[in-house]
Amino acid sequence: MTSILIKNGFVIDPVQGIRGDKMDIAINDGKIVKNLSNPDKTIDASGMVVMAGGVDIHSHVAGAKVNVGRTFRPEDKLQSTYAPYHGIRHMAGGTSVPTVFKTAYMYADMGYTTVIEAAMPPLYARHTHEEMRDTPIIDEAALPMFGNNWFVLDYLKRGEMDNAAAYIAWLLRSTKGYGIKCVNPGGTEAWAWGLNCLSIDDPVPYFDITPRQIVSGLMEVNEYLHLPHSLHLHSNNLGNPGNYTTTLDTLKLSEGIKPNNNFGREQVLHHTHIQFHSYGGTTWADFESKGKEVMDYINSHPAVTCDIGFVTLDETTTMTGDGPFEYHLNKLNHLKWANTDVELECGSGIVPYVYSKDVYVCGVQWSIGLEMALLAKDHMRCYLTTDHPNAGPFWRYPRIMKWLMSEKARNDVLATMKNEDKVRDRSTLGSIDRELTLYEIAQMTRAGPAKALGLGSSVGGLVPGMQADIAVYPYNPETESDPEKIEWAFSHAKYLIKSGEVILNDGEVVSNGNKKTYWVDVKTTPNRQVERDIDQTFVKYYTVNKNNYEVNEHEFMKNPCVVQIDAIQ
Repeated sequence: MTSILIKNGFVIDPVQGIRGDKMDIAINDGKIVKNLSNPDKTIDASGMVVMAGGVDIHSHVAGAKVNVGRTFRPEDKLQSTYAPYHGIRHMAGGTSVPTVFKTAYMYADMGYTTVIEAAMPPLYARHTHEEMRDTPIIDEAALPMFGNNWFVLDYLKRGEMDNAAAYIAWLLRSTKGYGIKCVNPGGTEAWAWGLNCLSIDDPVPYFDITPRQIVSGLMEVNEYLHLPHSLHLHSNNLGNPGNYTTTLDTLKLSEGIKPNNNFGREQVLHHTHIQFHSYGGTTWADFESKGKEVMDYINSHPAVTCDIGFVTLDETTTMTGDGPFEYHLNKLNHLKWANTDVELECGSGIVPYVYSKDVYVCGVQWSIGLEMALLAKDHMRCYLTTDHPNAGPFWRYPRIMKWLMSEKARNDVLATMKNEDKVRDRSTLGSIDRELTLYEIAQMTRAGPAKALGLGSSVGGLVPGMQADIAVYPYNPETESDPEKIEWAFSHAKYLIKSGEVILNDGEVVSNGNKKTYWVDVKTTPNRQVERDIDQTFVKYYTVNKNNYEVNEHEFMKNPCVVQIDAIQ
């Protein structure tokens, strides 16, 4: 590999506590090194910011749901001109649901190198991995969904934790998944009966188990298995006025659970797109923010991490494993709706949506995400996401950075809203004068999510020995004062180095990269009952046999990167 020296940049690295010192970063053989003589390539980063490659902890970029979103919305493609094949770049298009190539190129333009696909239906794991394999440049991993899985519900209902752990370990290996995802625990299964679970104590039909038992059980299994990432949770009652009480009840389930792993994290619960779960009021008429109340809890409980799910005030395509929510959303906006039940495992729905700044509810949603991020006391535990594409497309991250770093930029948006006074009255955003620093942005987008994923020893920082994922941005923190330059610069990385290979050179894509896919190879002691249960259920209920279900890493994955976890005795 080429040896590279990045000279004279303003280096920002929360892993080492570096807050903008002018430094050189040396790269050799794909890794960051302390010193380097006679480099093959020198990059002059004078007047520019140097950070580790970005890490997106929660996005929807591959798999059956995303592909349905692409075919379901031809009008989404028309909003964006297809870029033709050019040099190294493949043809690419799409707006809120871009193609795999455009996904990679837009993440690269923003300086991102690692992205987590946050909702993989196990039955569609092969398709998910095929799409990830075809997505160049960015390293990826996928989280299989467990919160409405029949095996999990049955084992947890009977208190058979060893069986639940053995089954989850088998499914992670079979699907080449990275961690445990739980969406609307029990609620999506209840939706098959025309019902939902809006509180953590609502019973799931037939199984007679509650979300409280599901979430607590999955957290215990996650720690028992020593997984690198904590339980990745989309809790009940998403998107409804007054749902913050459900969220607080759910977060409190983390209390008393002890983290048990070798990956450097202290948390047992990651609550995703927390903005959608921080609503007050009883109807849309008195809808208001309860972001402060939810963030106060997170600030005082270090066992929890969260990502925000910022609303970007765009037209987008909502897609989630929370099937009943999408039905509810369809009844609100009367646009087209797709809904799927995935055999014994999970479900999903898709609805187009427009977050208009002239609708006060959308304005309040926009303000809640920003409010929560500005109220967060530890940005190593609070991360920048849009729940792409649900609250807005991922390529709006630089705009969110601008809003977080500039009170003026936030007030400029508020001033254009028809219901400005109402939006200001329903949240505390207008009274917050805090502006985040580049260091805090790096915590939210690099060091924090990497650590939460258990990848903090290899990505998210600029420590010698780490993987050489590095972004250089044309932004001078000593001289720039225009907030618009923040958005422009972080949308147009000048250089991007991925695993020691130059991907962007002077803003141009010069390589489709050496991407890899992470998965966990976690083993438990042999469990004959679970093995029999799996074999019998595939024969009796599944539409495929077990051999056509499991993912062969060499067939479906590009450069698989296995996280080995020893068998539990």
